[in-house]
Amino acid sequence: MPVRALWFRGGTLYLIDQRKLPGRLVVLRLHTVAKVAAAIRTMAVRGAPAIGVAAAYGMALAAEEGRLGPDRGARLLRATRPTAVDLFVGVETVRRAWAEGAAPQAAADAYRDRIVEECHRIGLAGAPLLRRARKVLTHCNAGALATVEWGTALSPIRVARQQGARLFVWVDETRPWLQGARLTAWELLRERIPHAIIADNAAGHYLSTGEVDAVIVGADRIARNGDFANKIGTYEKAVVARENGVPFYVAAPWSTFDAHRPTGRAIPVEERGENEVLEVAGHRIAPQGSRARNPAFDVTPAKFVTAFVTPDGVVRPKDLARRLARRADA
Repeated sequence: MPVRALWFRGGTLYLIDQRKLPGRLVVLRLHTVAKVAAAIRTMAVRGAPAIGVAAAYGMALAAEEGRLGPDRGARLLRATRPTAVDLFVGVETVRRAWAEGAAPQAAADAYRDRIVEECHRIGLAGAPLLRRARKVLTHCNAGALATVEWGTALSPIRVARQQGARLFVWVDETRPWLQGARLTAWELLRERIPHAIIADNAAGHYLSTGEVDAVIVGADRIARNGDFANKIGTYEKAVVARENGVPFYVAAPWSTFDAHRPTGRAIPVEERGENEVLEVAGHRIAPQGSRARNPAFDVTPAKFVTAFVTPDGVVRPKDLARRLARRADA
């Protein structure tokens, strides 16, 4: 089994501090909603589904503290990061249960279990897509660290390997936080899955030379028409994949689909501090006086997506709105 990114026990949220990997495995112990909010804001925990689960437990901690009601606790957590819709789903799931008199921790536990199960089902649904692939490219970290267990983009890779596929993974380094080089590679190495880390701007080379058979990524928010936000750099991978006839798959649990956003133009894109670009590990690499821009995500139009891998199977972009409407009516 892959690593477990976070867990809740005895009134404490335990989570792997992803800022310290791969050098050190540090587990944070969070006892208050304010500490959970800080962990989300500062990227100690990241990845849309994992953020959603952490926020759900943040709400449970707010209930235990007793200082904040459900609405104030929810406002504190919602203000941490704007793009990943799972954050808002996790908060609202527990806020509603709390407001209705149900046990907040039980609601958070149920939400966690749902995410873990959906990510496993994503693996089962997506593995057949990779059966004939030899080399797969992924971007950022959409593994267990980003989702509590299993992963989104990495889940079909894990399941395909369990079923006997001999896959090799190209791992984009994913600047400026290097989630691919630090986190995806760490997960793959633990499970002895063959891989190589490449510079972000090397992906086009391998796509154009026939050394990538499929691209699979996660997502932070998917609009009703299939446009989706993911870690910055995803859009260019999708365009180059289309140019070279390489299928491009997006794997996500249902909490990442936002039927209230009609298109990608309605997705808020977080811009983080410029020092994340100007510095590496706290050491400035750019000239003093130079400035930077740092969008954390970009939005890829649905026309570049071959298919979405969901917990309930593979969905083509043209069928997505209808599938979401059916789920809303269920």
